Amino acid sequence: MSDVTTADYADDPQRLRRDLEAVLLVVDQPVAPYELARAFGVGVDTVTDTLRELSREYTAQDRGFDLREVAEGWRFYTRPECAAIVERFLRDGHEVRLTQAALETLAVVAYRQPVSRGRVSAVRGVNCDGVMRTLVLRGLIEEAGHDTESGAHLYRTTGYFLERLGLRGLDELPDLAPFLPDDIEGLDDTGEQTTT
Repeated sequence: MSDVTTADYADDPQRLRRDLEAVLLVVDQPVAPYELARAFGVGVDTVTDTLRELSREYTAQDRGFDLREVAEGWRFYTRPECAAIVERFLRDGHEVRLTQAALETLAVVAYRQPVSRGRVSAVRGVNCDGVMRTLVLRGLIEEAGHDTESGAHLYRTTGYFLERLGLRGLDELPDLAPFLPDDIEGLDDTGEQTTT
């Protein structure tokens, strides 16, 4: 794979458009124009102008997705007009097995609810924002208010979650004790070793 230079993009603006699309398809949070500019070796204005042009084109073409500038960055989203069909597909129309990451995240929410995204990420040790959004879209978890101290959104499992697992209530969740290490003294509530 050859290195891409600024001159390549100057000579072929279509290539910059293509490469920006490729990168934005794999991100799970908005990316700042300066980060994209640095990665592509072009100016921030060039990146911003290209992203705005792509966004206008997608809107004019009435695509099912949209390129939006949010939170000081850019990211692809499905169009609001498509929300009902996307939700139906994710919930009912397409039975898809959950990934390992989704199962782990769902377990953290189930056993710690109500819990914030940040807390779930801390327990798992990785950013769980994208997985949490997927679980919300699939109807397995839902918002449950806000944390009074931090103001963070809290999440809990849904009735659909119980239905899918064949449970009448959360009290029927299996006990975790048999799966924990014998020596759990000295572990904090995230499972990390604490010093005494």
